[in-house]
Amino acid sequence: MSEEYAPVDIKEVEKKLEEMKIKDVEVSGGRALNPLFNKILLFYGLIVSLFHIWVLTVRAIDPWYFRTLHVVMGGIFVFLLVPGWKRVRNHPMPHWIDYVLILMLIAPTAYIFIDFDEWIYRVGVVPTKWDFFFSTLFVFAVWEMARRTAGLPLAILTLLFILYGHFGNYLPGLFYHKGYAWDRMLTYLFSLDGILGLPIQASAHYIFLFVLFGAFVDASGAGKFFVDFARCLAGRARGGPAKVSIISSALIGTASGSSVANVVVDGVFNIPLMKASGFRKEIAGAVEAMNSSGGQIVPPVMGAGAFLMAEILRVPYPQVCLAAAIPALLYFCSSYFMIDLYSAKAGLKGISKEELPVFRQIMLEKGYLLIPLILLLICLMVLMYSPYRAAMVGIVSLIVVSWVRKESRMGIGAIVNTLSNGAKQSMEIISTCAAAGIVVGVLAQTGLGQKFAMIIFSYSKGYLLIALIFTMLVAIVLGMGMPTTAAYAICASVLAPALIREFQVPPIAAHLFIFYYACLSALTPPVALASFAAAAIANARPMDVGWQAMRFAIAGFIIPFMFIYGPAMVLKGTGIEIATSILTGLLGTYALAGAVQGYLLKETTVLDRIILLIAAFTLIKPGYITDIVGFCLLALVLAMHYIQRKKSMNVPA
Repeated sequence: MSEEYAPVDIKEVEKKLEEMKIKDVEVSGGRALNPLFNKILLFYGLIVSLFHIWVLTVRAIDPWYFRTLHVVMGGIFVFLLVPGWKRVRNHPMPHWIDYVLILMLIAPTAYIFIDFDEWIYRVGVVPTKWDFFFSTLFVFAVWEMARRTAGLPLAILTLLFILYGHFGNYLPGLFYHKGYAWDRMLTYLFSLDGILGLPIQASAHYIFLFVLFGAFVDASGAGKFFVDFARCLAGRARGGPAKVSIISSALIGTASGSSVANVVVDGVFNIPLMKASGFRKEIAGAVEAMNSSGGQIVPPVMGAGAFLMAEILRVPYPQVCLAAAIPALLYFCSSYFMIDLYSAKAGLKGISKEELPVFRQIMLEKGYLLIPLILLLICLMVLMYSPYRAAMVGIVSLIVVSWVRKESRMGIGAIVNTLSNGAKQSMEIISTCAAAGIVVGVLAQTGLGQKFAMIIFSYSKGYLLIALIFTMLVAIVLGMGMPTTAAYAICASVLAPALIREFQVPPIAAHLFIFYYACLSALTPPVALASFAAAAIANARPMDVGWQAMRFAIAGFIIPFMFIYGPAMVLKGTGIEIATSILTGLLGTYALAGAVQGYLLKETTVLDRIILLIAAFTLIKPGYITDIVGFCLLALVLAMHYIQRKKSMNVPA
């Protein structure tokens, strides 16, 4: 493989970014509306954002009103922007059915607002015919929102749960329940225990403003600055472009919380740089998919799931962030080891000095764009602000710092556009959280959530490892077909109680375990959205990228087991136990990288790889005896490699 530097045309890369943005809209089924309708939507999006900001920061309203309006506002965006079928995708105006569906959201909302004092006592218990009628309309409209934005898997799963709620009396064994009449079940789903429950509460109270924050990050040019910042820090190292992806994916992922969005924004710069430096195209795509998926697990934002996790666990949000810090550190350290050892084996170089931005120059020109991210961290982790207050501080600070330089200055027009775009970007998360609320509602009404603990315990025969494997597989399979937040919300309702009650797993560890695999499903074939997005940029075969991404991210699939068996990794232990878990975890992931890549200080033999694999698992498993065994095995291989390499260097040519 050539060690020559290949020049990268940054203008071509930026052109590719615009193409990917257009393609992303097409893939999502977005409709190209006429200019007048776009202006109406711009104004509507502004109203939606200002409404949420007002309610969250100035004057709160009843949760019934706020959450219902949150769903309705997101639904209007969905039905106006996302066509229901292919034939009308390129039509410049919504179909008449779209307006009917919007009415199916608005009419039930008006009904419960008018009859609110009586409604809250009848819902799910003694509903009237009108209660049943309007609830049916609302539930169907939410189902259609999920179908359009998240696809058939979530829609089918939601439908199956609704059918289970009515026909459960026909099922055998633990799945049996008495069966609920349609009117009781559907009105129950249109309540604070169903669609308007915890997932939508997290979406309305926390996630929406962080989506706005992400929109302002994008509009301010901070995303491009993060990539340049990372290139300066790691670009010249061995396999530099891939290591750049680690830093930039973590920074951008903190703001976006979406693996696919991370790939699109980050990958269009990093993947061409990786390919130009000698990485095979499928490896370049795999590395980007691995790092971008990891962006969802980086505190403080961690995607939408972290806010939902704090709500379910009833713990302060910073506590979730702190518990996630060590696993996130291990994930990206493992990514670094994988890239470094692969690059060493392939003889890859970094980016030449001439191709890199000048660090001093970019910090002088755009370093101020780091201030909002730092302020966000201080507000969340030091000042202990609520998430929505911290998000508002981040948004306001982004607007303020944009005025430092003329080219980044955000005027009234740019702020209005960004507020509207942020509201528009929230429609998918609103739809998936509402659909997840249907599943959560059925679980609560039928008692299946509690029974699932018994089912898992029964099938695992009381063995924690088997129960964890079942949980991992379910989270990955669900995550393949739906957004991370929806997959996590459903699994957290069904699987987490089993791990907590039957196996005494610490609650934060059980929820992080599920969240990890919901995130990693984005790079797991056969449906690997992050891998497929990276493959499109790299011009590689999607399945090849998916399998390589799994190989490179193998430590990510093991880390959750580490913090289940060693809770010190999620800060459940003494200072010595926590420090030991970090050290042995780092050594274990390094040994695992050597075994997977077939390189340490030199290329490994089959025996070396076997020893390294044993060392990795013994270091990863908590316990002083296994740690000592693993450390000795890793030291043995390193010593042998050092001696052999020294001998080869002393042999005359």
